[in-house]
Amino acid sequence: MTIGIDISQTAYQNTGVSNYLTQLITHLTSIDKKNKYVLFYSSFRKKVPNLSNIQSAPNVELKHFRFPPSLLSLLWNKLHILPIERLIGDIDIFISSDWTEPPTLKAKKATILYDLIVYKYPQETDKKITNTQKQKLKWTKKECDIIFAISESTKKDAQEILEINENKIKVIYPGI
Repeated sequence: MTIGIDISQTAYQNTGVSNYLTQLITHLTSIDKKNKYVLFYSSFRKKVPNLSNIQSAPNVELKHFRFPPSLLSLLWNKLHILPIERLIGDIDIFISSDWTEPPTLKAKKATILYDLIVYKYPQETDKKITNTQKQKLKWTKKECDIIFAISESTKKDAQEILEINENKIKVIYPGI
C-alpha cells in the first residue's frame, strides 16, 4: 500500500502541529517497513526541515514543491481542484494535516484534526486563518473516510460543531 502524507506543516518547527506531525511520521515509518510513504511538502519560502532519519528510510519518498500556502488553499480548499495524485503519483491513502484538504482521484482520505478554535473562538483567530480552516473543514467533513483527533475534547467538538459521526473519528493522542 502507498500512503501519502502532507508534511508541509513541519515547516513551522516547534509548534504543536509540527511536533505532532513529525512524531507521527517518525514513528509510523520506523515501525512500518511494509508500506510505502510518499511525503508531500510544499512551502514557497521555507526549506524542508531536517527529517533525515525519516527521509533515509527505503520505503519513504519526499515530494518537495515550492507552492505558496495561499495558492494551495485557493486550489484545494476554495476551488477544490488539482487532485493530490497529480503531484505525488498514485496512492492508496492520503493523510492531510492542518491547512489544506486536496481532492483525490481514487485514494481514501484521512485528516488530522487538532482543534476547532476557528468555530469556538473566531474572535481569537486571524480572519484569513479562520476562513481557510472553515473551507478545509467543509471538505474534511464531506470527503474524509476517517478523522484523527488529537484528543477526546477535539473529537467531541467535531461531533457537536461539525456534526461528524463519532464512528468516523479516532483519537490519536500526541506523544510526550
